[in-house]
Amino acid sequence: MLNNRSLAFKLILFFTLSSGVILLVVLAYDYWYSRKMIENDLEESARHLVSSTVNKLDAVLAPVQKVPENLACFLENATFSEKEVISLLRVVVERNPDIYGAAVAFEPGVFVKGRRHFAPYFYRTKKGLEFSDLGASSYDYFAKDWYQIPKELGGPQWSEPYFDEGGGNILMSTYSVPFYRTKGGKRYLAGVVTADISLEWLKKVVSSVKILKTGYGILTSRNGTIITHPSEKLVMNETIFSAAEEKKDKRLREIGQRMIRGESGFGPFITVSGRESWACYAPVSSTGWTLSVVFPRDELYSDINRLQGTAGLLAAAGILLLSFVIVLISRSISRPLRAMAKATEEMARGNLDMPVPAVRSRDEVGVLAESFSRMGESLKKYIRDLTEATAAKERIESELSIAHDIQMSIIPKTFPAFPDRKEFDICAFIEPAREVGGDFYDFFFINATHLCFVIADVSGKGVPSALFMAEAMTLIKVMAKESLSPDQILCKVNNELCTDNSTGMFVTIFLGILDTITGEVLYSNGGHNPPLTISRDGKAEFLKVSPGLVAGAWENFQYVTGRLFLKKGETLFMYTDGVTEAMNPADELFSEERLLRNLMALSDKPLAEILGRLTEEIIFFAQGAPQSDDITMMALRFTGGSGN
Repeated sequence: MLNNRSLAFKLILFFTLSSGVILLVVLAYDYWYSRKMIENDLEESARHLVSSTVNKLDAVLAPVQKVPENLACFLENATFSEKEVISLLRVVVERNPDIYGAAVAFEPGVFVKGRRHFAPYFYRTKKGLEFSDLGASSYDYFAKDWYQIPKELGGPQWSEPYFDEGGGNILMSTYSVPFYRTKGGKRYLAGVVTADISLEWLKKVVSSVKILKTGYGILTSRNGTIITHPSEKLVMNETIFSAAEEKKDKRLREIGQRMIRGESGFGPFITVSGRESWACYAPVSSTGWTLSVVFPRDELYSDINRLQGTAGLLAAAGILLLSFVIVLISRSISRPLRAMAKATEEMARGNLDMPVPAVRSRDEVGVLAESFSRMGESLKKYIRDLTEATAAKERIESELSIAHDIQMSIIPKTFPAFPDRKEFDICAFIEPAREVGGDFYDFFFINATHLCFVIADVSGKGVPSALFMAEAMTLIKVMAKESLSPDQILCKVNNELCTDNSTGMFVTIFLGILDTITGEVLYSNGGHNPPLTISRDGKAEFLKVSPGLVAGAWENFQYVTGRLFLKKGETLFMYTDGVTEAMNPADELFSEERLLRNLMALSDKPLAEILGRLTEEIIFFAQGAPQSDDITMMALRFTGGSGN
């Protein structure tokens, strides 16, 4: 049907349809990409918000824990009269505004022989401090969870939130610390010291969490009980599991299970009211509770939906305008085309040897296509070959760029890495020689006082090295979490890398574990460059380490653990061979001697400045020569722990 149509009609039809399809694809991709960007940005913001709020809670709860712990220590090591105990308890509550109330509950006959109950308790009211004796017959504190649980477990415990009828008479949670005494060489339980916090305070902190328009925060206990929630009827009356059971929501149950295991997470979530949302949650380390931030999905996408609607209207208007312009242009082109077709028909018959396929269309474009078919075929082949080559090159460059971004995203790059830890400072720098490389570093806490750090160099360059690097990095982190010694970690990593290693790739590794209290460093070396130690007086020297064997080369190789004690202000500097083997146009190496001199000159500088200045020195030394190997550096400075 289209063969007999005019050129103007065909141009209008084809351009309108193709433009519409292209705009539709562009709008769809833009909408998808915008959603991903918004979700990623929101996840990062939510994690930061949850982390900051958790830190705010811990900053108050951790000192609260210290109060009953210290008081328990006093009661274990000294004997006080009834008046002194009450006076001491009153001072404790007065001087700690975050504590709602505090008590010292003695075992029967411990404080005064023959006296079963003695439990002085001070708590806050609007009028000031009030005193109550929990040893009254109406309040049997021996049966209370805050007394029984620490007594049975033999250690400090946070209670589940509860309404303390007969005591503080408010919703609260109690931190209980048992204390002991010794008589006749035998240690026995003397009583329990408690500190109460009001859930009203927690509610104010959590309710201050705001995200989007109607996003809100939720605090749940270790058993999943809802402590704070915008809906008052849920507080202390529902658990996350009862809500999941009521709605038959398997995903909500799984989130609850991860919460009580103390895990963090981010993912889709359906609220109690049935509203589709996203949730980000993290544990409060001092209590084992979990803080969650919930934000509705429709609010997240409201702006982008409005933007896409506007863009769709603009696109439709653009297509209509384009159609109108095509009508004008096609009419101006079709007239001269007819004349040109007649003029070129004779030339085409004399100069083309290749048979021309029959052109069924009767318009001027068909005649022109018949005249120039040979040239058209050649041009199409050339363009097709060029397009394929260009697309292949762009695809490779795009994939390498994405691989670089992915590789860099799994390496920690935020410094200071642990701003709340004053015992040490750590800083690192990496510059791959290509889009992706084989060097990497990592650091993470194994437990509260032990930091594991590692620097490594995979053989070769490019994508294979990057994949091998990711595998090695993952294995190290997994093995380190098992609380193994450095040599055991390297041994297990080596065995895993040797398995099915048909490529023959290997990796040099230097791995250490820092005791942030004492400054002791346990380390093991797998064929890596020896690190340097920098003393407080600026003296730098290479650490004498067992060379070890590169990981991935020989299964069941036995590595050795070395020991180093960092004094306050001392620094451990680690690097890969891309630093010392950087070359200038004269093929001279940067060398270990030049590295040593620079470190001694920069010894009193902050770690970030040391790495930055060293990088500048390497760039200046190279004088524009291409980088032949990845450059990676990491510095660890011990600033002093409580046991140092």
